[in-house]
Amino acid sequence: QAQLVESGGGLVQVGGSLRLSCAASERAFSTFTMAWFRQAPGKEREFVAAISWSGGNTHYSNSVKGRFTVSRDSAKNTVYLQMYSLKPEDTAVYYCAAKEKDYASPAPYDYWGQGTQVTVSS
Repeated sequence: QAQLVESGGGLVQVGGSLRLSCAASERAFSTFTMAWFRQAPGKEREFVAAISWSGGNTHYSNSVKGRFTVSRDSAKNTVYLQMYSLKPEDTAVYYCAAKEKDYASPAPYDYWGQGTQVTVSS
């Protein structure tokens, strides 16, 4: 079964940076739209960033725009989320997700990783 595996989470101080990685188990994911979501304790899961299959289109939530960058390396079947200027409110479990539909489609994401914890300490 196709899998997404996140890594790179950890504890970081306010203002610090982290890079999350999401490795896909199958080559087919290279044609999928990929995204990052996060869920903080007691809150609903929220969208963070998405990237089209080609990498030519990206989209960010207002809360991370200008601080986070999503990218992908199709040769490595991996998607990244580079996070800068981290704030305590960025603390959450970060999930990688994928869908076969086009980047602009409202279709839900079909595949999800197990999540990686990011904790920003003040």
